[in-house]
Amino acid sequence: MGLPLSDRVEAVLDGLDPEQRAVAEAVRGPVCVLAGAGTGKTRAITHRIAYATLTGAVAPQRVLAVTFTNRAAGELRSRLRALGAPGVQARTFHAAALRQLGYFWPRVIGGEQPKIIESKIALVADAARACRLSYGRTELRDIAGEVEWAKVTQTRPEEYPAAVAGSARRPPADVVDVARVYAMYEQLRRERNLLDFEGMLELTAAVLAEHPDVARQVRDQYRYFVVDEFQDVNPLQKLLLDTWLGDRDDLCVVGDPSQTIYSFTGATPDYLLGFTRDHPGATVVRLVRDYRSTPQVVQLANEVLARGGARHRLELVAQRPTGPEPVYTEYDDEVAEAEDVARRARKLIDEGVPAREIAVLFRVNAQSETYESAFADADVPYVLRGAERFFERAAVREAVIRLRGAARAGADAETDGTGLIATVRHVLVGVGFTDRAPEGTGAARERWESLAALAQLAEDMAADDPKAGLPEFVAELEDRAAAQHAPPLEGVTLASLHTAKGLEWDAVFLVGLVEGTLPIVYADTPGKVEEERRLLYVGVTRAREHLALSWALARSPGARKGRRPSRFLEGLAPQTVTPAPARVDRTRRRAASRGPQPCRVCERPLTAALERKLGRCETCPADLDEALLLRLKEWRAGVAREQKVPAYVVFTDVTLQAIAERGPATLEELAGIPGVGAAKLDRHGSAVLALVTGADR
Repeated sequence: MGLPLSDRVEAVLDGLDPEQRAVAEAVRGPVCVLAGAGTGKTRAITHRIAYATLTGAVAPQRVLAVTFTNRAAGELRSRLRALGAPGVQARTFHAAALRQLGYFWPRVIGGEQPKIIESKIALVADAARACRLSYGRTELRDIAGEVEWAKVTQTRPEEYPAAVAGSARRPPADVVDVARVYAMYEQLRRERNLLDFEGMLELTAAVLAEHPDVARQVRDQYRYFVVDEFQDVNPLQKLLLDTWLGDRDDLCVVGDPSQTIYSFTGATPDYLLGFTRDHPGATVVRLVRDYRSTPQVVQLANEVLARGGARHRLELVAQRPTGPEPVYTEYDDEVAEAEDVARRARKLIDEGVPAREIAVLFRVNAQSETYESAFADADVPYVLRGAERFFERAAVREAVIRLRGAARAGADAETDGTGLIATVRHVLVGVGFTDRAPEGTGAARERWESLAALAQLAEDMAADDPKAGLPEFVAELEDRAAAQHAPPLEGVTLASLHTAKGLEWDAVFLVGLVEGTLPIVYADTPGKVEEERRLLYVGVTRAREHLALSWALARSPGARKGRRPSRFLEGLAPQTVTPAPARVDRTRRRAASRGPQPCRVCERPLTAALERKLGRCETCPADLDEALLLRLKEWRAGVAREQKVPAYVVFTDVTLQAIAERGPATLEELAGIPGVGAAKLDRHGSAVLALVTGADR
């Protein structure tokens, strides 16, 4: 028998700090929660919802919790289910709008429902061609971003030039041409019966405004609203929220103005900061106790904001025990920076920090390539953070179907009781899972990583509950799928600062902190510079314990050291920073920096990455020792099995082919082959030379 209701109610409040408890007990709106990074805002609002439903203030099915990402919505649903409030709806703005629009479409609009546009780029390209304009993919992507900004700010095509002039935006093309493409985009969208995400919100709001019976039905269904990350609300989302509410005020908003980093998309903190103006008498609670980070990280986060012009910042108060001081390091060039970060990540892993609890965060996605190369050279697994939903991947859907069927068929018995881990792996093998990752990158690698994440989840579950079997594992997967709560992939996370919002790791490396990158070069107004400062604040507050900040004085080895550390580090970084480690011999890289590498056959400059790795044009003849290549691959497979890493982590196929073509006779010659970094040279150099010379036989 479960606990009495009074005990369940008290259990929801147990363990909350005084401010979090104040949020939980404020069951009637309007309520504004100003929550700093790491202060337990999700805990506060989920306990508030659970407390309200358990005390009878509102029925669970009358609650709508609105978030900005499916991951956040999934986390809310998981927590609410654990707190005894499983009937609460937690959705993104778009998911809630799409659900309502689909339900009411036959009644109020009729006809064929429009198809939702997942990406605007293709339609923008068609619109540009119709306007007799030619743009590259990067420009098309930027114009698509302008269309999104215009639509969320309720700016029509004919109003776009004036709106840009008044907003200090930097359009990616002539402002009149962008307006023409925007107008044609809208025309083509209507002709093809398409609907984009912004149109979905606008149309939903219009349906409620123009059809009182529909508005009454929606408002009767949802009487109690909670909106997370309210500092990121844009005008179109605010319009829809106001339409949902009508003349009611049972609204709780949660946000942190210091984490406003999406102004370029139309988001504004004005609704959060002006909440008490719009709702006089609202309850305001400030959460400032930081439970995520050590005092050293919290102090740095506070200092980052204190040196800016933020008028509404929250001064965080650390609650965790003391930890290591943040480390500042200056490097000669980006290659040296990436190589040392990879080395330090390897050291943390060797000291017991899981790879998935380490992150490297950078300002722009283009910075990832150097780190991918450095981590591959250092034999450190990594994961590029993407936006695809884990449980919607084809490999995962297939695996879950197989696991569900195996659970119904009693597959535990088929593996002779060897436990959950063996059972899950036995089923996953049937959909293509192997102990070693496929070579190279691309779809095969992504599929393997997805299946490996399921296998890792089984190991985690078995460690937590040794008695768990396949039925319990399948139930966990189905709960996670419903909540969009994906298991973490094993590897150091490489991600942009924007992508890292809402996440946290034990160790964080903030890299590339130079003028022109952070703040970005086009941050040309005080407001834009302050948003870049807030971006650094977000990066700092992702770290629980270990935090490293670094910058490089030059982009490539041998180049002029003309860069300056970010202005945001002034007064933060000590006068003497941690010295960079002694450099390995990069003669070949310095030579390469003076111009394109020539083909070793025809001497044509090489520009393609594959050609640079091989040292020749793809079409030029090469003396490939196929027997040597076979021996190298067999050796690599053995090393990968022994070290329990994917084969590509040891050496990629292209690197092995380059070795088999060039036949290096010394360590120096081997070091001259792209893909053979210092760490791999130390670890595998002698073995590879023995294979090349035949000494292994």
